Amino acid sequence: MLDLTFIREHAELLQRTADRKGIAVSIPALLKQDMLRKALLQEVEQLRAQRNRRTEEIAARFRAPGARESQAAAAGVEAAKREVRAVNDRLAVLEGQLAEVTAEWRSLLALVPNPVSPDTPDGRSDADNVELRRVGEAPAFAFEPLDHVQLGERLGMLDLARGVKLAGTRSYVLKGIGSRLHRAVQQLALDALERRGFTPLEVPTLVRGEAFAHTGFFPLGRDQTYALAEDDKYLIGTSEVCLVSYYAGEIVELEQPIRLAAATACYRSEAGSAGRDVHGLYRVHQFAKVEQVIVCRADEALADALLHEMTANAEEILRLLELPYRVVAVCAGDMSQKTHKQFDIETWMPSRGAYGETHSSSNVLDFQARRAGIRYRDADGALRFAYTLNNTAVATPRILIPLLENHQREDGSVYVPLALRPYLGGAEEILPF
Repeated sequence: MLDLTFIREHAELLQRTADRKGIAVSIPALLKQDMLRKALLQEVEQLRAQRNRRTEEIAARFRAPGARESQAAAAGVEAAKREVRAVNDRLAVLEGQLAEVTAEWRSLLALVPNPVSPDTPDGRSDADNVELRRVGEAPAFAFEPLDHVQLGERLGMLDLARGVKLAGTRSYVLKGIGSRLHRAVQQLALDALERRGFTPLEVPTLVRGEAFAHTGFFPLGRDQTYALAEDDKYLIGTSEVCLVSYYAGEIVELEQPIRLAAATACYRSEAGSAGRDVHGLYRVHQFAKVEQVIVCRADEALADALLHEMTANAEEILRLLELPYRVVAVCAGDMSQKTHKQFDIETWMPSRGAYGETHSSSNVLDFQARRAGIRYRDADGALRFAYTLNNTAVATPRILIPLLENHQREDGSVYVPLALRPYLGGAEEILPF
């Protein structure tokens, strides 16, 4: 959510941003509703004040000596009562109109996008993202490589058929070493973040709708979310929802940035993605993520530096996993409503013959903090809204795709990276089942 003064002063910029991000919102319509809302509110407040004055006058006349015996006083009271009734009738109409206009105003305001950074590339989809760098070399196999599903089944670590039997399409079961590997990469990521000053939190995965609104996932992301609508609770698709909303409505100390991390189960309905990436573990309904979130002062240079820091944290995890990857600057058309600047990390997946997205870093400025009411005191003691940033440190089972495929050997075994071995009992390889 943005400041209304900012919206008025940058209406054309924000309309262009909405168009670039593919968000159907009219900034002129919002400003028109805002003017109408203000006019109605002013009239309603004037009528309420008039009603209160007349009500006080009636009470004063009743208290005056001899008022009850005076016909003139009684007539004056009746006239004042008629005026109050007329005001109340007018108020009932205007308050109804104000409620309708305010509801429309709020719905439009909730759709206004965060402006993108000046160096954000133009484009409509991930095909228009701009590569910044590549790290590592894609493996050149001297044999016909298997994909992660074939490997997972031969290694006895993946059972897609029974996952579908249990929960329907885009479901899976990881078993044995598969389950251990799934947890190992999460703990590896958490340990790496703790070394960099992040505080780990264990957070709920079923949270109130307001937490999704605070973080900009509602209203536009509602169709991606599994709901217990009768309780106004929803399953998270990322612990960013919790880590940011953790400080909702608070004044926080930001002498140093607050660094938080969490490993959680996550859920996405994947509405609108029928037919996309349906093979194996790439796009599933339930997964796990280690998320990093930073809350900092409203300083754009600081926030940009922290965005690079978070991205570097994720890159370190990929280097520990000994995987080739590239970093891309995300274009405006591939960004969400809340994002000001974004980097994605894509890891090489041999079965796709391409890089696939595995990590994402976003700077959202004060967009979430305004919605959530997260403030701090600046050097002059004035209250200001904080900035927030987020990054996927690792997401699994998706990361298992490049982990298995890049490290496979001709004999059917899979090499275990050095950094993962302590989490797998010292195992140097995964052997066929």
